[in-house]
Amino acid sequence: MRFKTWAWGLSVASMALLTACGGGGGDGGNADVRLLNASISYSALDMAVGTDQKVVNSSIAYAKTGAYTGVSTSDSGTYIQNSTVGSTLASTTPTLSSGNKYTMIAYGTTGSVRTTLLQENQDKPDAGKSKFLILNLAPDAGALDIYETTTTVTTLDDAAIVASNIAAGSGSGYASLKSGTFRFVVTAAGDKTDVRLTIPSLTLPDAGVSTLILTGSNGGVLVNGMQMIQQGDVTNYANTTARVRLVSGLPAGNSITGAVGGSPLLTSASSPAIGSYVQVPSGSQAVAVSVNGAAVAGSNATITAGNDYTMLVYGSAASPTLNLLSDDNKLPTSSTNAKIRLINGLSNSTAGVNLNVNFAAYAANVAPGSTSTPMQIPAMTGALMTVTSSSSSATLFTQSDTTITANNIYTVFVLGDGNGQVAASLRRER
Repeated sequence: MRFKTWAWGLSVASMALLTACGGGGGDGGNADVRLLNASISYSALDMAVGTDQKVVNSSIAYAKTGAYTGVSTSDSGTYIQNSTVGSTLASTTPTLSSGNKYTMIAYGTTGSVRTTLLQENQDKPDAGKSKFLILNLAPDAGALDIYETTTTVTTLDDAAIVASNIAAGSGSGYASLKSGTFRFVVTAAGDKTDVRLTIPSLTLPDAGVSTLILTGSNGGVLVNGMQMIQQGDVTNYANTTARVRLVSGLPAGNSITGAVGGSPLLTSASSPAIGSYVQVPSGSQAVAVSVNGAAVAGSNATITAGNDYTMLVYGSAASPTLNLLSDDNKLPTSSTNAKIRLINGLSNSTAGVNLNVNFAAYAANVAPGSTSTPMQIPAMTGALMTVTSSSSSATLFTQSDTTITANNIYTVFVLGDGNGQVAASLRRER
């Protein structure tokens, strides 16, 4: 599929992402501004403007826009507020031009809401064509590629790449594509196998202009999408999948096989075992796990779209227990820190475990079958990492010369027979 990017498109996209951070001081007239709620953490947002912080867009639901309202270009302070309590989540003073229309996009997650301003003044293309801009507003997903195919294609083998290596907080520039209905697939930059979002059917308006806004997920890796027609409506393209991995904490010598929603997670793996994340459908999904060929009792799992999960098998091999743990794989809020958590998969033990790095505590009394809350940790090299029992203070695992790299996420798995043979592993998640 052939496409063209206007030479001025990238500068326009970059400007749209920067004007929300400007210094105000427009030309003295009014511009029309509306709010788009692109933050999955907030079911409703308000937008207030001016020195008196007058609310001009109220209770804007996720993936919805408010109505355009006139904003003075000389008093353009803008405040994104929690609709429930009225607290300000983000503020900016954009530079606005009188007579233009803008959409203020609020995105990010709880405690880290950000804004960007999209100027909606693109000239319409000729009939049969469509201008298409892609914004990566998924701060935790990393750089992304976007592919386009017909709606009947199910692979990316011969897919046209519409935009590549779009960094978080950046835009692609406006591409000139054929109008019509197509399939779009978002992947990690440079890796077609790492699919983050599939939109089976998205319509590019004839002689129209639209923007695909990629936003974050609760798990941090997958992304959601929404298409906004210039000066028009928004269509939500929420992710319909989640990522699940199977981890066995059973003692050595046991074999484990598992699947969720028909998607294999591990096949005849030797325990202890840590599987890789696999994308599965969201919703109520059948869980099929067996140990040494015998099915593990359990009901369907409720899988929330966009989340990451660890399905943990632990306990005795004769009567194992299955727990579904929610994984937070969002990046640390400071790029100079990393995040670390501990998963206790010990079998034949009821004691909690503790995690210390260089004698600082990062998890305490984590019970078997559970996970600690991820903690931010400074980057370091040559660190001493220890896992101890909460009941006896016995050292279960120690590792010297540990490297913790900034902006990465780590999980310490404690698996195996808690009565003597402990298998511990430090896993870098991303």
